[in-house]
Amino acid sequence: MKSAEILENEEERLKILDSYKILDTLPEEDYDAIAKIASSICNTPIALISLIDKDRQWFKSNHGLEARETPRELAFCAHSILNPDELFIINDATKDERFYDNPLTTENPHVIFYAGAPLNTSDGLALGTLCVIDNKPNDLNESQQESLKLLANQVVGLLELRKKNEELKSVNNKVTQLNEQLNSFAFRLTHDLKSPISGVNFLLNVLKEDHSKLFKNTEAESYIDLITKRMGYMSTLIDEILEYSKVNTENIIYEDFNLEVILKSILSNIDFDHKIVLNSKNLNIHINSSKIGFVQIFQNLISNSRKFSNKEKVFIEVDFKKDKEFYHFIYRDNGPGIEESYWEKVFDMFETLENSNNENTGIGLATVKSIIERLGGKISLNSRDDGKEGVCFHFCISKKEILEA
Repeated sequence: MKSAEILENEEERLKILDSYKILDTLPEEDYDAIAKIASSICNTPIALISLIDKDRQWFKSNHGLEARETPRELAFCAHSILNPDELFIINDATKDERFYDNPLTTENPHVIFYAGAPLNTSDGLALGTLCVIDNKPNDLNESQQESLKLLANQVVGLLELRKKNEELKSVNNKVTQLNEQLNSFAFRLTHDLKSPISGVNFLLNVLKEDHSKLFKNTEAESYIDLITKRMGYMSTLIDEILEYSKVNTENIIYEDFNLEVILKSILSNIDFDHKIVLNSKNLNIHINSSKIGFVQIFQNLISNSRKFSNKEKVFIEVDFKKDKEFYHFIYRDNGPGIEESYWEKVFDMFETLENSNNENTGIGLATVKSIIERLGGKISLNSRDDGKEGVCFHFCISKKEILEA
């Protein structure tokens, strides 16, 4: 018996093989299907997808064979990878000086006929073979040989796809970790800023209430008012950053709730001067989704409609329908609307309109979009279908519970 020589670039080959993270993985239907097809086309009882490791050959698929691996020094496939550009065919191992006394030939599984197509990477390195085996002398015609090569290419394609998927998972995990760190940093930073801002607001109130005579009708009074306004903006900004951080990190809890009840509850907390008029269709209905998420979505939308309204009354319309997969909503108001050039930008973090007031932080709609996407949906801004002035948001939410990563 002659064992196969070790390749000059063996260290590099083993390193590349390891990069696929395929060794010792569980059986997979796609690989097993290829081995079964190879066995059928070549009319052999055994077909293997064999990978040559440092000291063994390991079978990703073992059609017609119970063993999952054998020692490398016995492996026919170890010979096959020495010539990665051609099929390695042994018609009768009992008459071949390399294999006639090989335990795989003389004992189970009695490898008499062997044909292996190397599994070559794009760099020309053979990781192993797709091989077919018979217990008696045999041969392959040209069509069978070509089919075996093509099937070997399919195995390599599966390996490459697996590798890319694993790399993508690794990248996604890193991105997720970085996002969690960023959200944690934002949460801690904004939380730590709340105390000094509260302290400044307290001192401003003391100046206004206890020392108002000193600043009455002076330039200092206007400065204090400006500082108060700016501190109010900073406080709102911090609250909204904290809210955005929570939206992207907290677990989603699904429950049954009534849409109409949710909207009326939001209005009772926002519409303290009875400025908002709500017209809704088909909202007296129970759905199963994130109740907190829906409160945050409509609270942001309604607050924006009220904040930026140029009318005495804010008219809001909410339409609802559902299909097999999604809950669909259309939200309209009678405000000044948003120019089409901003329809995509308004959902970006800190993006504000050129004509917006100084109270707009540019976080509210980014939060809305983030919630909707976490609930398996999407949102867009469009023209009102009735041609009237105002915003018109279309958004949908998946009816299926979204599993957290």
